[in-house]
Amino acid sequence: MEPIDSYDRKILDIIQVDCQIKAEAIGDLMGLSASAVQRRLKRLRDCGIITAEIALVDRKVVGTPMTFIAGMEIERENYDALSKFRVWLAKQEHIQQVYYVTGSVDLVAIITARDVEHYDEIAANLMSENPQIKRIHTNVVLKDLKLGMFVPVSE
Repeated sequence: MEPIDSYDRKILDIIQVDCQIKAEAIGDLMGLSASAVQRRLKRLRDCGIITAEIALVDRKVVGTPMTFIAGMEIERENYDALSKFRVWLAKQEHIQQVYYVTGSVDLVAIITARDVEHYDEIAANLMSENPQIKRIHTNVVLKDLKLGMFVPVSE
């Protein structure tokens, strides 16, 4: 993989805030031509540094206003079970993020739901479809203090 330079880093900072900004506008901010920005963006996408460009949707407006943080304990360290779980997770829209972690739980998931009953359905399905999960510790998010996926790319 070709290393990224200060221009690439600045482009990444800009598009993480607004991925729809035009190459011309980025170029104006950086003193580059639009074609130079486009070439850099293409390279950043092709080599997998930019993995996706998405729209963030207001959960409340679309009917899934609640967020739950679920800490899960697994039966035992079983990498085969984790790979099967990863495949199952890919099909679960309400399970937004899952992290394999150290500490008192093995996995931490961020889950959105319409209400507590909907979360209970999601959690019951998770447990029934994944017998390696032996316990879920749930925290209900009362208020979002900061939401984001911005990755600092400073040198």
